[in-house]
Amino acid sequence: MRAVISLGSNLGNPTANLDTAIALLRESTDVISVSTFYESTPVGGPTQPDFINAVCVIESELPAIELLSLLHGIEKSLGRQRLEHWGPRTLDLDLIQYGDLVSENVDVQLPHPRAHERRFVLEPWHEIDPDAILLNHGRIDEILAQLPTNP
Repeated sequence: MRAVISLGSNLGNPTANLDTAIALLRESTDVISVSTFYESTPVGGPTQPDFINAVCVIESELPAIELLSLLHGIEKSLGRQRLEHWGPRTLDLDLIQYGDLVSENVDVQLPHPRAHERRFVLEPWHEIDPDAILLNHGRIDEILAQLPTNP
């Protein structure tokens, strides 16, 4: 099933962190495409460095909860510690969309409940899939056109 994953990092060497995460995803899944890296201002949380963000599209047959577990394992392998909500991090991997699954389960919410508000997710996704549709929200190019420039 096709999955959209957003990647972000603002601690250590963010570019190297994303490169390593993508390499680990390639070992575990079929990576179809990866966006270029974007710099973004943090949204919410404490004062912290800017993020480097990207989006990749993969194919996986794992159940959604297992794919999310794989993502959390990759985060942990790169030193991610969940100490502060929306705080700085070595790596953040979010499952944005997984096939046509819609879930409001607290463990796996699909599509990602805030993806439609996040330019740092939608811009790189649009780069690699200009016709993409975010379930429950519509075409990402149309959503992007309505978002402020910075978030």
